[in-house]
Amino acid sequence: MTAPLQFDLAKQSVRDVNQFLHHDLRESGASRVEILNPDGNHSIAAGLDADVSVDIRGHAGYFIAGMNKRASVTVHGNVGWSVAENIMSGAVRVRGHASESAGASGHGGLVVIEGDASSRCGISMKGCDIVVGGDVGHFSAFMAQAGRLVVCGDAGPNLGDSLYEATIYVRGGIDSLGADAREEELQQDDIEQIANLLTAAGFDYDAREFKRVASARELYHWNADAHQEY
Repeated sequence: MTAPLQFDLAKQSVRDVNQFLHHDLRESGASRVEILNPDGNHSIAAGLDADVSVDIRGHAGYFIAGMNKRASVTVHGNVGWSVAENIMSGAVRVRGHASESAGASGHGGLVVIEGDASSRCGISMKGCDIVVGGDVGHFSAFMAQAGRLVVCGDAGPNLGDSLYEATIYVRGGIDSLGADAREEELQQDDIEQIANLLTAAGFDYDAREFKRVASARELYHWNADAHQEY
């Protein structure tokens, strides 16, 4: 296997690295890129649109691999807010923990958080799949419109608040459900979907141990008699 093309953020700027990934990667012929010393920098490997594998060796900041398309990005550490925000396709994996809003507004692709994800994981997701190996914080999948969130640990308060057509699967405990979210019976199709996502994420859990949370669909239309109580 060809050695990866290396960038060192102790010596180069994030702007320079992203400039290469956006404009010069194809001509270089590189299929693997390694980014050293991320040191909490923000927006590393954001806006990719190429069939490339990127390894970020260390902890990174906000908006890592945002707007990802086609690329496979792995962070070997923890990340700040909004990792894989607005992901379109490809895959983003965090081998540590993620701060708030992981996978926010994601349209497609796969996001894997091997540790815990903080609050609002999957907020407004629009078709991506998110698999969290640990726990998620409050208001996860808030206003999630499409896609699947799989939580192998526990879920914090107000899970799935204002949920639309996304589906949430939780293996552990659920502190509380948000407005218009409800627990439903797990079906065979759910079990198969969970099993496939766990395999893709590299987790070895029994898909039958998960609970299904979906929308009760009472917020689809305005109800003046509800007095803001749902």
